[in-house]
Amino acid sequence: MADTEPSRTPGWREVLLVAAAVVAIVLGAAVATSLLPTVAQDLVFRTPLAILVLAVGTIGLLVWLVRRPRVA
Repeated sequence: MADTEPSRTPGWREVLLVAAAVVAIVLGAAVATSLLPTVAQDLVFRTPLAILVLAVGTIGLLVWLVRRPRVA
């Protein structure tokens, strides 16, 4: 029996698009941080703000993955 459903495996194009988006986000965050006043930069660099942002983002992604409907 032939498999008629398209493959759900990402190709090189998708991987490169995600990588480019991640690089753009990180560079945008670096530029935005450099434009902040010195007091706000100290808040970003001397507190666990980055860890909090990463934790919230990871938890949000995991919740989204668990709650999305499965493709049969």
